[in-house]
Amino acid sequence: MTELTAVNPATGTVLASYPRLDAAGVEAALQGAVDARAAWALQPVHERAALLRELAAVLRGRREELAVTATREMGKRRVEALAEVEKCAVACEYYAEHGPGFLLDVPVATEAARSYVAWQPLGTVLLVMPWNFPYWQAFRQAIPATLAGNTVLLKHASNVPGCAQALEEVFRAAGFPDGVFRNLPVGSDAVEDLIADPRVQGVSLTGSERAGRAVGAAAGKALKTSVLELGGSDAFIVLHDADLDTVVREALRGRFQNNGETCIAAKRFIVEDSVAEAFAERLSRAVAALQTGDPMEDGTDLGPLARGDLRDELHDQVQRSVAAGAVCRTGGQPLEGEGFFYAPTVLDHVEPGMAAFDEETFGPVAAITRAADAAAAVELANRSRFGLGGSVWTADRARGEALARQLECGCAFVNAVVKSDPRLPFGGVKDSGYGRELADLGIREFVNAKTIWVA
Repeated sequence: MTELTAVNPATGTVLASYPRLDAAGVEAALQGAVDARAAWALQPVHERAALLRELAAVLRGRREELAVTATREMGKRRVEALAEVEKCAVACEYYAEHGPGFLLDVPVATEAARSYVAWQPLGTVLLVMPWNFPYWQAFRQAIPATLAGNTVLLKHASNVPGCAQALEEVFRAAGFPDGVFRNLPVGSDAVEDLIADPRVQGVSLTGSERAGRAVGAAAGKALKTSVLELGGSDAFIVLHDADLDTVVREALRGRFQNNGETCIAAKRFIVEDSVAEAFAERLSRAVAALQTGDPMEDGTDLGPLARGDLRDELHDQVQRSVAAGAVCRTGGQPLEGEGFFYAPTVLDHVEPGMAAFDEETFGPVAAITRAADAAAAVELANRSRFGLGGSVWTADRARGEALARQLECGCAFVNAVVKSDPRLPFGGVKDSGYGRELADLGIREFVNAKTIWVA
């Protein structure tokens, strides 16, 4: 295929096609990143930070246009797309203010006259990014990487080519030099060669477990630094003393935001037996009341899935779970008509061994599992090969915090929905990947921690 095609998932119609870069174009982009990086690395960090502030202003100036492009290409609700653009702008401002401090030399007392750790850029970093948060996923790696003095090449998901093009445009509009951030409109078949190219010093992927294994293997073979943020099957533990009115409201948001297509969505609702039936009834009523429809409309609660094959995969997981003994309380089927819509679904009595428990369900499906007590709930939460996020809901915050520390995941929340925040490191363990994004740890993933010793 010589083009990347954007399809509106709400209608199934083709929006636009974008030419793929040929071999000469890829070569020019690679060399452009190399040519730009020496001057960019030498530019004072406060000047790079000033460009991030300008980038935030550009994002806000083009907020509506960027949001509409995301909604049309991957189906997220327009109101959520607007919030995503704003989150990118906030992250730019956060790193503009705090990033230079993260890059200060760290003095270490030794017998030397002077010794310290200097944080120096690696060179050129490849970002392999997904479609579900087409701006935020790219920004949360590109912002710290460029502020640290690296140049960035973006290989975005093939179904959001307009978003990918817009990302390069906003960096240019903010005044970033040519070659510092470049969009590569290529397919996934180009990734392995890009990683192997000696002009690329590191790679970050956000995506599926399968893609992560492929990229991690390629990076390991090439001895390149890599960060992988992969799938998740986050547990949402509800204890008997939790306020069910609050919990059901937050469960609805935690599972069905972004059409349920979120790595850190609450996917497995593990509820103590004494309140499980009440929780299941309330959640099912709330889910059945969700309005599915045009994601451009303000009154819509749930848009379409991003692609038809993703809807088919989700439905297969629901059917296999029901065949294994799960009870479908509402939803459970694709919606008729144009577009890739799936009925918001609640599965009850889900157990380990069922698809809805063992696999990542990437869409509007909530799975309820009943636990005898808090200890059993934690054990069930950890009975997963994934380890991205998790939450505990209880009136006893101290107990909730103690249980959160027992969860095998990269981020655990008490009485709050799991989210990413530029002030805190973000990432997973187990099959959810490795490495960290955001905060100080995120900016140090793609730098050389160089020891300087002056005798």
